[in-house]
Amino acid sequence: MNIASPTSSARVTRRAAAASLVGTTVEWYDFYLYATASALVLGPLFFTDADPSTGVLASFATYAAGFGARPIGALIAGHIGDRFGRRPILVWSLILMGIATAAIGMLPTYPQAGVLAPVLLVALRLVQGLAVGAEWGGAVLMSVEHSAGERRGLFGSFPQIGSPAGMLLASGIFALVRGTTDQAAFLSWGWRIPFLLSLVLVAVGLWIRLGLEDAPVYREVRRTQQVSRRPLVDVVRTHQRNLWLTIGLRMSQNALYVLCTTFALTYLVQGEVADPNAGLTAVIVASAIGLVTTPLWAVLSDRVGRRPVYLAGAIGGAIFLIVFFLLLDTGSTPLIVLAMVIAVNLFHDAMYGPQGAWFTELFATGVRYSGASIGYQFGSVLSGGTAPLIAAALLLAGGGRPWLIWVYFLVLSALTITATVLAPETYRASIDERESVTA
Repeated sequence: MNIASPTSSARVTRRAAAASLVGTTVEWYDFYLYATASALVLGPLFFTDADPSTGVLASFATYAAGFGARPIGALIAGHIGDRFGRRPILVWSLILMGIATAAIGMLPTYPQAGVLAPVLLVALRLVQGLAVGAEWGGAVLMSVEHSAGERRGLFGSFPQIGSPAGMLLASGIFALVRGTTDQAAFLSWGWRIPFLLSLVLVAVGLWIRLGLEDAPVYREVRRTQQVSRRPLVDVVRTHQRNLWLTIGLRMSQNALYVLCTTFALTYLVQGEVADPNAGLTAVIVASAIGLVTTPLWAVLSDRVGRRPVYLAGAIGGAIFLIVFFLLLDTGSTPLIVLAMVIAVNLFHDAMYGPQGAWFTELFATGVRYSGASIGYQFGSVLSGGTAPLIAAALLLAGGGRPWLIWVYFLVLSALTITATVLAPETYRASIDERESVTA
């Protein structure tokens, strides 16, 4: 039986959107907290014997390890989420992330435990990667599949809002603790507080998520026994082109965000050209604005289409990144904030806002969790996961100048622009089960 985009009640739709927003906020708080710490404190704490530049590279290598685990989380979650439902994955990914993040806050440092400290740090970072790899697809699908057809972009942006919200929380709490402790206290115990607070946020997220059900469109697939027994195999067999396109769509979007919000912190600290808190201030401001700009770009994509909005962000970001670094070099806090807002809220968010809905629309219901998650997370590894590490190496190779970083980003942007042009426009298409792959 075919159905035409069933719409849940307004109350259920709002609850699904709220649950997706709160859950992804917690997940991204945990994930970005590590990113902020890797740029500012993990090097001297866990790689004490290395010189500062090598310590930063080692710290960003552990950051990249979390991205490396994300596709594995996506593969596992996609299989379970397509076969047995979205809700169980959303609950367990949140629990797993909370435990891993709190455990990082209790780790011994290198002076206390030697080489065991960075080993445990990498292990817990891998667990974080597994959790966030499982989380995104389920959160986006839960929100989009519950929503009305003409507003899928808006509702698909709620999980995306969790990214700036999580970054805002992570940067804000980190800045608060850093600002209320002296350097010795911060390096001794203060840096642990934001990680331990994760347990409180996870409890709130679970309270909201435990009351959710899967959307009617997915329940219909289960009822008619159209659930794929091999979602990964089927999505590769039937949606291979769209799978590659989702990976391409991620390349410059994810790299732009990571370079501006994570690598830029190290760039400013090592360059000693600005107030030490200027980078964090800029990230906090851009994250706050992102709570508004992310859904606004998504709403625009509901009206004019996913492709034109996404393409504007990809082209703009490719041109602006070199200007971004030149503004950082001024050392002026207002100009650094302006650079961050333009890069993140104007160009990045134009891609990120419509992304949840677009990726969902590219795959049939029976393999949607696998397709959207795998494309999203593999794109993350190939772009954002390695971007800080590659950028740090290119900065050294370029004698401290960012030109090679820009060339690297132009290559990623070319891939995303090509994928955007080739991807089908989906904003007026319906989401139902008729294309689902049967076992």
